[in-house]
Amino acid sequence: MRRITPLVLASAALLLAGCGSQQDTGSGGRAPAPSGTGAPSAGRNAGDCAAQATLTAADQGRGVCVAKGGELRLTLDGTKARPWKPVTVSGTGLEAINAGLVLQPGDATAAYRAVAPGTVKLASSRPLCPEPTAPDQASCKGTEEWTVTVRVG
Repeated sequence: MRRITPLVLASAALLLAGCGSQQDTGSGGRAPAPSGTGAPSAGRNAGDCAAQATLTAADQGRGVCVAKGGELRLTLDGTKARPWKPVTVSGTGLEAINAGLVLQPGDATAAYRAVAPGTVKLASSRPLCPEPTAPDQASCKGTEEWTVTVRVG
């Protein structure tokens, strides 16, 4: 039998406290995919919306809330053979800002400022497999879809 130390208890308490801050994704009870960058990140306001959020491909299907005046940045890491399409925006509440340079072929990056209350769907897609390089190779017509719903609060 293992002994539970105060450090383990404190770590567990912090982990559970962080779990309570997740946004509802409407995923039928499943937890949203965690982002490698900790999205949404830094600073919450009284409405429980993040002052800043960073999204990656791991955030597929998530819902996040960004406070009015806050910023949202995203990077989808692709490859030259399987590039992400530019991110599309539908809805109101976000205004595009300079995302910086895209240094790797196939990546998609975007940045937005939350300017007004509203709901926005961000979306992109990329091929599931590279295009065939020879006529006798099988073609893959599938696509990988990426969507995130952003609420500006």
